[in-house]
Amino acid sequence: MAKMMNPRFKECRRLGLNVCGHPKAMDRAKPGTSRGDKKLSNYGQQLLEKQRLRAYYGIMEKQFIRYVKEAKKSQDQTGYALIKILESRLDNLVYRLGFASSIKQARQMVVHGHIRVNGQKVDIPSYRVNIGDEISLKESSRNVELFKDNFLSSFPNRYPYLEKDDISFSGKLIRFPERDEIPIEIDDQLVVEYYSRLV
Repeated sequence: MAKMMNPRFKECRRLGLNVCGHPKAMDRAKPGTSRGDKKLSNYGQQLLEKQRLRAYYGIMEKQFIRYVKEAKKSQDQTGYALIKILESRLDNLVYRLGFASSIKQARQMVVHGHIRVNGQKVDIPSYRVNIGDEISLKESSRNVELFKDNFLSSFPNRYPYLEKDDISFSGKLIRFPERDEIPIEIDDQLVVEYYSRLV
């Protein structure tokens, strides 16, 4: 399975955005270190937003293009449809629900079999979660201090489109999110424009 192995903090500084979610990721960022600090052409701005969005969700280019093609067939605006697809990935929802402190950690939890969807083991990070699906931590994994602390210390219902149950170490996707409920600082229209010449 291909995965992104770039140094996280260095990538955040280069992109000018905390795409890994770590509170100290931008501590060493200085004016001029980001590509966004430079004067960019329209194409350069589109490329930067595409790289930011890919890095935020940790998606490889080949898979990302597939998502863009799928989003273009949606009845929603292409940019919003793309974000909805990315948000409904299992690894992302494991992160959003607070089981993990980053998407990378969430992906590792899924691959290692710590996560259940509707009571069944799912070890594919890109698995698409449907509305009403219950995501839970495997019972034996609830004793792992890291997972338990992550889940119990995160906000109870930080995202209005998710429902979290601290007692059963589980959560649900109760509806698809509105664009303004998704906490990413990306101009998804620029991403769509970037791919319009390619797909």
